[in-house]
Order: sequence, then structure tokens, then C-alpha cells
Amino acid sequence: MSNSELRKRNHGCYSNPFSGVGMEFFPLGLMPDQSGLLLHESGHVERNDWWNFPNTLSPFWRLYFNARPGHKVVFPHGEFPLEPGHIVIIPDHQLFHSVGNESVPHTWLNFQVARRLAPRQSIPILLAPTTTERQVLRELANQFDGIGVGNRDRALHLSLALLHLLISRREIEWQTGLPSEGLQRAIAHMERHFPNPLGLRGLAKMAGLCARGFTKAFKRHQGVTPSHYLTQIRVRQTAELLVRTTESLESIAEKTGFPNRYYLSRVFKRLTGDSPAHFRRQHACHQETRA
Repeated sequence: MSNSELRKRNHGCYSNPFSGVGMEFFPLGLMPDQSGLLLHESGHVERNDWWNFPNTLSPFWRLYFNARPGHKVVFPHGEFPLEPGHIVIIPDHQLFHSVGNESVPHTWLNFQVARRLAPRQSIPILLAPTTTERQVLRELANQFDGIGVGNRDRALHLSLALLHLLISRREIEWQTGLPSEGLQRAIAHMERHFPNPLGLRGLAKMAGLCARGFTKAFKRHQGVTPSHYLTQIRVRQTAELLVRTTESLESIAEKTGFPNRYYLSRVFKRLTGDSPAHFRRQHACHQETRA
């Protein structure tokens, strides 16, 4: 693909995490799973000579790494170059500009994190890559055979491996206060048994709390109510089945805990902004291109 074609397709990442030139995974509207992470998009362009997106303010995190200098991110409090000496991580809801006209290798990830940063954490987060992280970055770049195409499964696992390495770095300060063991047990149960009917009282009992206390504690740690979290799990699993299988919506609804295909479609559209059919067609195109 020529640079002019790249510019036409690359619409950046504003309210939508998909730039048009990366590998797309899970849409907005979903929450991270038990791992604490949700990957939206992974991408690599070997010669990106145009990267100009002003006034970016989006509800997801992003990671940038350039193997050569030439681009930068500009915040109200300063400019930060993208260069081999550090990985740049930008949390959600941060206003900045992407600036760059040099032809450089450019790698990016768009994702969500369940945890919240401590107020004193400096932004953007600049991390000098370790030897292992550099190796993962090289391997990730090698998975791309073109713009947004390549070994999808390998790119997914490498992207998540890189994120897990980075969010565990001591340089990143997180808010304290992990869920109690009982609450973690209930959340894990929801993740494993999402296709089944899961009542509030049963989950609360599993967590050792009354229903009201469980709902309050759950929302404090997860940001949403238990019922909404369960719906997000089901939608996330629906998205995966839409991409990885050719099963009918009736079959997917049965496997993910929705009463029927019509209710599944309404909920999927409400949470992701996309219909199941359109979501499947988009990702089927990526799969066919890779094949």
C-alpha cells in the first residue's frame, strides 16, 4: 500500500478505537476480563510518513513505539518525542495531538485497563523498554504482512503479553484497594459461568455480602453494576464467536446466555454501536484478506 492510500484509510483514533489501518479485536462498550486488560487494536506500519491527528480525547488507552525518531505527542504541558529510547503510554480521556511527517516504523496498541492510575502519576507514561519488551515489540512488528493484515492470533497474544509486562512495571503508580477475596471469587464465577442465569443474591452470598453491599462494592471496584458487567462479558464473548466462527446468531445467543438472537442484537448494538452482522462482515473481510 502506498503512503497516499495509507493516509486515506488512517482516520486516527478518536471516539472509535479502530484507526482503519490496524488489526481490530474487541470494540468499545466492553470491559476488561479477569486479566484486567481488553485489547481493541494492534498495528504496525514500517514506513509511516504522516501521523497528524489534532485534539485527540478518547475513552481508551494507547501505546506508541517508534523504532526511529521523527514523531511526537504534544500535551498542554509539553512535547514528548516517539523514539527508540522509550515506550509511550497514554491513559484514557487525555487531550493531546499526534504530530509527525518523517517516514519511521510505527507500532501502536489501543486498549482498556481495569485499574485506575494514582493522581500523582505523570502523563504520558514514558517507559524505557527492557530487553524482553524490545523482543516482543520486534516479534509483534513481524506479524504484519501489510496494513492491518498478518498473523492475527499471534499479534493478539504478543500484544497482550506486552501490555501485561508494561502495566506491572514499578514506574506506574496505581490506585490502591483491590477487591476482597469474596468479590474476586464472585467476579471469577461470572467470567466462567456467564452463559448461565446468575442471580444477584447468589453472587452476593458467594462474596459474603448482602445484595445491597455486594452491588455497592462491585460498582466501586468494577465501575459498573453486576448485571451490566455480566452483559459486557456476554457481549465480549459474542464478539469473539462472531469473528472466529460461522455459527448462527441463534447458536451464539444460546452459548452466551442471551434468551434469543433478537435480544442479543439489541444489546450488542447498544453496547458497541455496531450490529452483530456488520461486526462479523468487517472482521470477515480482515480474515479473508489475511488468508
